[in-house]
Amino acid sequence: MKSAPLAAQKDSAPIMCRLVSGNLASLIAMKYIHEYRDGELARKIVDRIHATSRKKVRLMEVCGTHTMSIFRNGIRSLLPETIRLLSGPGCPVCVTSQREIDTFVALAMEKDVIVATFGDTLRVPGTHSSLQKERANRSDVRIVYSPSDAIELSKAYPEKEVVFLGVGFETTAPAIAASIIEASEKKLANFSVISAHKLVPPVLTALLARDDVNIDGFICPGHVSVIIGGSAYLPIVEKFHIPCVIAGFEAVDVLRAIYRLVLQIEACEARLENEYRRAVTFEGNRKAQEIMYEVFEPTEASWRGIGIIPGSGLEIRTKYDGFNAKKKFQLSVQDSQEPSGCACGEILVGLKTPVECPLYKKACTPEHPVGPCMVSTEGTCAAYYRYYHT
Repeated sequence: MKSAPLAAQKDSAPIMCRLVSGNLASLIAMKYIHEYRDGELARKIVDRIHATSRKKVRLMEVCGTHTMSIFRNGIRSLLPETIRLLSGPGCPVCVTSQREIDTFVALAMEKDVIVATFGDTLRVPGTHSSLQKERANRSDVRIVYSPSDAIELSKAYPEKEVVFLGVGFETTAPAIAASIIEASEKKLANFSVISAHKLVPPVLTALLARDDVNIDGFICPGHVSVIIGGSAYLPIVEKFHIPCVIAGFEAVDVLRAIYRLVLQIEACEARLENEYRRAVTFEGNRKAQEIMYEVFEPTEASWRGIGIIPGSGLEIRTKYDGFNAKKKFQLSVQDSQEPSGCACGEILVGLKTPVECPLYKKACTPEHPVGPCMVSTEGTCAAYYRYYHT
């Protein structure tokens, strides 16, 4: 049975909101990607934002892809001075702790081990080295495009241990869980995963609980929401009375989300709205959730710039211990240290912008990154460097 759109499922709940856009109601019928890139439509939404926004607000996009879209489309420059956009902890490589990066590097130095990883992780500097440097030193580190590629490596090299680095949010966790299930069924004893997954709702709660972080509304991530569904954000809206709008990634998507947040804030309201109904439902992808929690269970996790957040990570269940690289190798990293002078941690929680980091465009550039926010294609520093000119 197909699930109904988020708003349709929860019409009876006061915390939920239907899309009421006046002349913008026709947006509901939009079908094709070029419609979400329409410059004239974007201009009309910008005009409405300017006509509506009176209060000074700080809105945080909680997705690295949103950050890149905002910069690529020049959205910051289109908004009134009353609106400030903050880039949050939505880049998976960026929020991976220094100790986890050091553990990846230590793993690469193990004998007869093939480390399989997504590309962004390769260049993140650890305390003493990086995966890229260790690969140059003849460690077997390979870039893959999916966990299935790592499974194929384990079949091709039965004499080697193949370890996939599980970095990401709820978006990638189900596919990685599925690879562990496949390895278990096919008895691929030389395949394992080191889980450094992070969960989005707990970090939003952690941010709002901090005294030094001031956020008036969230642009919630589209990809993550496809998996977890809109329901995952309701406790946050209810507990903190903060508006949340789920958004897609095109210019019109992001501008619509900003407009809906401004409308709520100006009316002193706090609701969950879904502006990405072509992909996101209230319940999310139940099958993906089942697979994810068949293999993983929530645990505390360390976030760069934030620290330990209870229930914000995923650990491999005891049932699948044979595929848990942390237990298989029992790696110990003692002296992890954040890079000196790097403001990546403060940038990830919206306390600083990249231009306020003393290393930005000096010691830290895309060619020679000091922190992960400059490495990842979804990193805030990388976005500033590419699109923001001072």
